[in-house]
Amino acid sequence: MKLAELQAGESLESTQLDPVTRLDLIKYAGASGDYNPIHTIDEEAKKAGLPGIIAHGMWTMGNLSKLFTSFYEEGYMEDYLIRFKGMVFLNDSITLKAVLHEKEGNKLHFKVAAVNQDDREVIKGTVVFVQYE
Repeated sequence: MKLAELQAGESLESTQLDPVTRLDLIKYAGASGDYNPIHTIDEEAKKAGLPGIIAHGMWTMGNLSKLFTSFYEEGYMEDYLIRFKGMVFLNDSITLKAVLHEKEGNKLHFKVAAVNQDDREVIKGTVVFVQYE
């Protein structure tokens, strides 16, 4: 499938991530430089009033961009606006979703979201994907 074939209201194929692991978050901390211990150490997360460690919001946001990876031969993400809606915990299963909202010339406006195993949004937002001319 090519993005140019999509019509408003149609979805990209959803992507199911593997359940979140502590190792995922440790690796992300190293890659991002965000060593806040609420993301890797249970006791520190509990001291902060959390039930356990939480994923970095940017870890979830970065994963959401995977929906567009297979389309980079067709274009690029020009704009990416996300609102964080909920926390992601260890062992959560996250599903990534994108629905084409509008076509504007070579710009495709998507509504995107990541939902957990309880179908609760953890992030939502928009992506503007620009197709090469």
